[in-house]
Amino acid sequence: MVKEEKALILRNLKVQYSDGLESLRGINLEVIKNNITVFFGPAGGGKSTLLRTLNRLIDLDDISQLEGEILFHDKNLLDPDIDVVKLRRQIGIVFSRPIPLPLSIYQNISYGLEMSGEKDKIKIKNEVEQALRKAYLWEEVFDRLDDPANTLSGGQQQRLCLARTLALKPEIIMLDEPTSALDPVSTAKIESFLLEAKKEYTVILVPHNISQAARMADYAAFILQGELIEYGTGTEIFTRPKDKRTQDYVEGRFG
Repeated sequence: MVKEEKALILRNLKVQYSDGLESLRGINLEVIKNNITVFFGPAGGGKSTLLRTLNRLIDLDDISQLEGEILFHDKNLLDPDIDVVKLRRQIGIVFSRPIPLPLSIYQNISYGLEMSGEKDKIKIKNEVEQALRKAYLWEEVFDRLDDPANTLSGGQQQRLCLARTLALKPEIIMLDEPTSALDPVSTAKIESFLLEAKKEYTVILVPHNISQAARMADYAAFILQGELIEYGTGTEIFTRPKDKRTQDYVEGRFG
């Protein structure tokens, strides 16, 4: 049996906002490399907070308590000496609402590469194309790369934001309800990308709904009011949950 390599190890992770709202209560789990791990549960339960903590976007929030460990390459990502700019390239995130830069389609991808120090124009051009191909967008935009990014459809903008993340060559891709505002065709393209992408990346997904969670999950974590209720393989969680709260949520009895 092949030993599964861990991309992230979370130990007793706690987050509390300054207004007294406790978002995460002692989360313990291991994210397995080159798999899709789904965080699912009712709205407001802490899923987005968990994603923002994993690449230290939580630093921008008003937090009164941040405790525990997030181990990545044997380093605790919560340590104050972590280079957060580098971290956010290694652990990229795509949000539910696409926010393209007010630049051309091409520049949306090239900008991050240039900011990270790349000066070779030929290499940048190749990286832009590869990122757009990986995001299933190249065939739709290759002949209008100089057009403003905001001329793209919503689904195309979402894949552009995904390509922008991929261009920086992350190890982990996190997606927070990336298909919540998309039509079925665009949703299918994003899901197809994720199933292919896990060969190269570790994927963490907050799904749009239970059906998507069940379709996509190699591993799944049910999070309820900031607490990790149950964590296991997708098959276990969606067909044989051990906790009644998980079963009730999966079967649509609440949430």
